Amino acid sequence: MATEAELKAAGDKYVPKDYDPALYKLRHSLAHVLAQAVVEKFPQAKPTIGPPIEFGFYYDFDLDVNPTEGDLEWISNRMRQIIKGKHPFKVREISADEGRVLFKDNPYKLDLIDGLTKGQDEYGNASTDAPTLTVYQQDTFTDLCRGPHVGTTGDLDPKGFKIQQVTGSYWRGKSDNKMLKRFHATAWASGEDLKAHLARLEEAERRDHRKLGRELDLFANEAVFGSGFPMLLPKGATIRRILETFITEYERRAGYQHVFTPDIAKKELYKISGHWDHYKDSMFPPMDMGEGGSDDEELCLRPMCCPHHIQVYKSKARSYRDLPIRIAELGNMYRFERSGVVGGLSRVRCMTLNDAHLFVRPDQVKDEIAGVIRLMKRAYADLGITEYRFRLSKHDPLNPDPKKRDKYVDNPAMWESSIQMLRDVLTESGVPFFEADGEAAFYGPKIDVQVKDVMGREETLSTIQADQHLPSQFALEYKDSDDTPKRPVMIHRGVISTMERMMSYLIELYAGAFPVWLAPVQVAIVPIGDRHFEFAQKLADALLDKDFRVDADLSAKRMNAKIRDAQLQKIPYILVIGDKEMEANAVAVRLRTGEDLGAKPVPEFVALLEQANRSRTLKLVP
Repeated sequence: MATEAELKAAGDKYVPKDYDPALYKLRHSLAHVLAQAVVEKFPQAKPTIGPPIEFGFYYDFDLDVNPTEGDLEWISNRMRQIIKGKHPFKVREISADEGRVLFKDNPYKLDLIDGLTKGQDEYGNASTDAPTLTVYQQDTFTDLCRGPHVGTTGDLDPKGFKIQQVTGSYWRGKSDNKMLKRFHATAWASGEDLKAHLARLEEAERRDHRKLGRELDLFANEAVFGSGFPMLLPKGATIRRILETFITEYERRAGYQHVFTPDIAKKELYKISGHWDHYKDSMFPPMDMGEGGSDDEELCLRPMCCPHHIQVYKSKARSYRDLPIRIAELGNMYRFERSGVVGGLSRVRCMTLNDAHLFVRPDQVKDEIAGVIRLMKRAYADLGITEYRFRLSKHDPLNPDPKKRDKYVDNPAMWESSIQMLRDVLTESGVPFFEADGEAAFYGPKIDVQVKDVMGREETLSTIQADQHLPSQFALEYKDSDDTPKRPVMIHRGVISTMERMMSYLIELYAGAFPVWLAPVQVAIVPIGDRHFEFAQKLADALLDKDFRVDADLSAKRMNAKIRDAQLQKIPYILVIGDKEMEANAVAVRLRTGEDLGAKPVPEFVALLEQANRSRTLKLVP
């Protein structure tokens, strides 16, 4: 039997990668404190599991009553009493038989014990861990647990947690099991940290792109389309069109050639590329076109554009003088995301990627990737994206889980040389970066650009991949200077991600208040009375002729209501027109922020609007 110190040290290995160990321990410990309080309040409750999660923890209970707000307040107060008791977290090793006696009245703990002895983790998945069973006890509560925990409940801040809600959850996530009560809580090292987190939650709710998408008439999700297929409304479509023009202009100036390729192809194409073997779980099922004749084939909606762009490269013979070849497309792709994770614009099943593939000689790889990084930085600067960092995403050949280890193509020499290529480019470009195992594409490593949302969570927005695998799969060649065939390196890159994900990110970044050049409506014209309508309409027509986006409010609403509507729609400029303005051929300019710029001659305002639009400034007054 291991000593208590050894058992506690062994528990440290269960802290997930990239999770702060101190936060993990205190959240895990608070989960046990909550379980004690819940069982004291509801003696019939049967605890199941209670792990730390991103911003706190949850604990599931078999409980046949619905806790009230008063119950949750009682549980929170009781947790604070337990914390102040400074009870030590004691651990000891037990045998399976001892555990079955200890938890004889809890079928969920018995299920866990049976699974652990068969080499499964607490979720019923295969595990390589040895089946060592341990229990932790604080005060009067004992739980089957592998740890780790803080030393005593006194190490927890009684003001550092908040029970947020109770929801339903099936045991082990299977709908044929019993529905449990899941207690959700957020937990932090101090009360001040908790307050800061709650403020971030409030800000995140204010910026939520799904909420703003409804309020600003940008997009809608219709049940009849199915999950993951959002519909862009006119204003959302306008933003997307501007983004597409924005990035294609940058690409054209950087020497990219734009193409259109089919959204669908024979399954054979994806078997050659390897997507069918490595990615088919994320693809829609093939369409069987019938038996016999020319229709005897299976067609697939594409999950990626790379096999299609390879066909563009193969459409003619290539010389070393032709390279680099930069092929770009706003490509539609289809991925079978699980219904539980799709939502809004950030996770969808049909998407349009700002995609490109560069076919280069080995001696061109570094310069071309450095060029992509420069292009990405310029695009980010125009969009106002400033908080991001670079990640070198590698494969994971040493992962003990064979599923995670074997999902990558088996070519150690290729992986080593491709990783070194990207590492050299990042180093020579002078950009700070970090490395991460298990984040690569199945065919090669990549540079991922990680951006933060308001909650501080990171997501990949842009990616650059070095690929020596697909050129080999498709036997790509070019004739070198000595007339011998050589194989190009393929660089996959997406500068501004998919149109859907970029829109969702920008909606939250700007909190719906888009900069002038990207705003779906740039100018709202508000005539005070009916006699000002004609002037307002002529001004709107003149601005439309200059390709500005204008909305003249000729409704019967009062002036203040029209101004308020324009501010709620976050329109950058609001032009009020009355008798004085008509006489002087001027407009009273207000900003959506409420600032009043006063009366300006129409030509002066047009010049201001042109400058703001042309410069892509993030300011309303350049």
